[in-house]
Amino acid sequence: MASENSSECHHEKTALIETDSAPDEQQLCAAKPNESKLTLYHWTQSFNSQKVRLAIAEKGLHCEEYDVSLPLSEHNEPWFMRLNPTGEVPVLVHDDNVICDPTQIMDYLEQNFSEDGTPKLIPDEGSTYYHRVQHYRELLDSLQMDAYTHGCILHPEITVDSHIPAYAATSIRTQIVNTESELKKLAEENPELKDAYIAKQRRLKSKLFDHDNMKYLKKLLDELESVMDQVETELQRRVEETPEEGSPSWLCGDFFSMADVSLAVTLHRLKFLGLSRRYWGNGNRVNLETYYERVLERPAFRRVLGHVNNILISAVLPVAFRVARKNAPVIIGTTLLIGILGGATYLAFLYMKKRLTVSSCGSWKWN
Repeated sequence: MASENSSECHHEKTALIETDSAPDEQQLCAAKPNESKLTLYHWTQSFNSQKVRLAIAEKGLHCEEYDVSLPLSEHNEPWFMRLNPTGEVPVLVHDDNVICDPTQIMDYLEQNFSEDGTPKLIPDEGSTYYHRVQHYRELLDSLQMDAYTHGCILHPEITVDSHIPAYAATSIRTQIVNTESELKKLAEENPELKDAYIAKQRRLKSKLFDHDNMKYLKKLLDELESVMDQVETELQRRVEETPEEGSPSWLCGDFFSMADVSLAVTLHRLKFLGLSRRYWGNGNRVNLETYYERVLERPAFRRVLGHVNNILISAVLPVAFRVARKNAPVIIGTTLLIGILGGATYLAFLYMKKRLTVSSCGSWKWN
């Protein structure tokens, strides 16, 4: 019996490992003739959007992406509120199906796109690894990432080497006040969406109150220590299992799973917020540190999140170009666009110059 279980375990492992290789560019860009259209509405800096986009990239699926700019309040526009009454990204549209919850989106992708060599990110329900993957998905997805993000923006003193611009704290407070007024106005202008706008306004007020509460934030960050300890212990188990040569272990086994999608994006967000030094590095949680370094080298991760922590490239420039396209008259559009591009390029130069100066002084490290 033990031999049979060992054999089953080996076959499960082999099946998952075989689908773990990252798809090449042709696979990503070419939809199969009989494959129906996938459309994802997302925002580059949205944590939940990043998880879904990484899952799509790891599975090698062709998906049309539409940036819903949060800085430009596009997620509050009536067309998007009709698509998702909560006004949140991401939203996946596939045929007549509209899925708005990020966990449900990833489950939907796995259930509907796991044939013909498409990588599996969740083991079969009866397999040895299924419960392990689901446990860590639930554990990591329960983290209050909105609170970490807004809390670190509002209280930069708790961060070290944060990628958050210095102006962000003032900007987010102003944006929240403006958004409340905007939602009230939109509720009046769109009576069929009034309830949705009012509900969103209430949620916004509640979030600001909680996320600006330093005591609450410290409690959440302390609880995160326990989660990172669990992950570190699990990664140590993988090290002790001595995987086959050429098949390095991930969180739940010798295959990259949906739990790894959650962990990879979580670690990248903590790095962006300036919290990485608290949770790994300098001899602290060495398995977690090694894991993150390996994640950064995955082709799918680099495509989706390679420039996300650079605010200029991932957020400022796209918003500037979007504004130019939306508001500039055709006659002066090109001139304005060139002006914005020149200004943005200069800002990028100053930004990189500052980073290089800091780096040369020995106070900045990427990992």
